[in-house]
Amino acid sequence: MIALLRVDHRLLHGQIAYSWVTYLGVNCILIANDGVMNDALRKAAIELAKPNGIKLVIKGINDSIKAINSGVTDKYKLLIVVEKTDDAITLAKNCDRIKEIDLGNIKDREGAKQIGLLFNITEDEELKLKELVDSGVKVGVQRLPEDKYVSLENSLRG
Repeated sequence: MIALLRVDHRLLHGQIAYSWVTYLGVNCILIANDGVMNDALRKAAIELAKPNGIKLVIKGINDSIKAINSGVTDKYKLLIVVEKTDDAITLAKNCDRIKEIDLGNIKDREGAKQIGLLFNITEDEELKLKELVDSGVKVGVQRLPEDKYVSLENSLRG
């Protein structure tokens, strides 16, 4: 069962490893990221941040889609973490089991506007996320579990 798909440019760090894992009660974290697969240093850092007793799987985006759709992840309560909004969009569009996306933390970049405290989004990402919302995927901004959840629509209003 997929508990949540979270977008966070830092991937696995303290907020995810402790706050979100505890709040969601997950037993497995899937880092879906093409870049980490070929970067031994980043992969090692992520593995060090893994909480005890939680399974950690690191896969590229396409392999993550295949694993989710095959049902091999169904035996876990799963938290999926991606680095980029476009990766979350790709996963959600290709995996019917993904019902919710949390926009957690994306740093400022050219052409992006801030929605929420620590999340920045481009116009193209906004349009694609609105399409997901229209298709039934819940999308919102929530930095920490104890923070108020704000839907994408309300976040865009300011």
